[in-house]
Amino acid sequence: MPTMTAAQRRAAEAAGYDAYLASCPARQLLDRIGDKWVSLVVSALADGPLRYSGLRRRLAGVSEKMLTRTLRVLERDGLVGRTVTAGVPARVDYELTGLGRDLLPLVQQIKAWAECHMPQVLAARAAYDDGQQAQG
Repeated sequence: MPTMTAAQRRAAEAAGYDAYLASCPARQLLDRIGDKWVSLVVSALADGPLRYSGLRRRLAGVSEKMLTRTLRVLERDGLVGRTVTAGVPARVDYELTGLGRDLLPLVQQIKAWAECHMPQVLAARAAYDDGQQAQG
């Protein structure tokens, strides 16, 4: 078996990721990134670190449980870093990692697209619902 350089090995491993395949781990990541709270947390951290309470204020409607869960999975996936500063009480800050900053422009574009196109989406929903009622 021929030896491969590190770059060749990484390229071979990357070629093994095909999100169309059921067993591909990229599907889990796509599912995570598609979560509304994940995209909103990533967007909220765009301007720099925030404390938990700052994130809660910024993300209207998020429960403590959901925000905690979202921050934990983002930290686990390497998208968000958590810094604890000793004190009474301890200060905990969350910020995007390099990987999270790489994702940020994509999330911001999707968020901007959604905000811009809501009138068309609402009109399409209404038309669809009216068509469904006419058929039923």
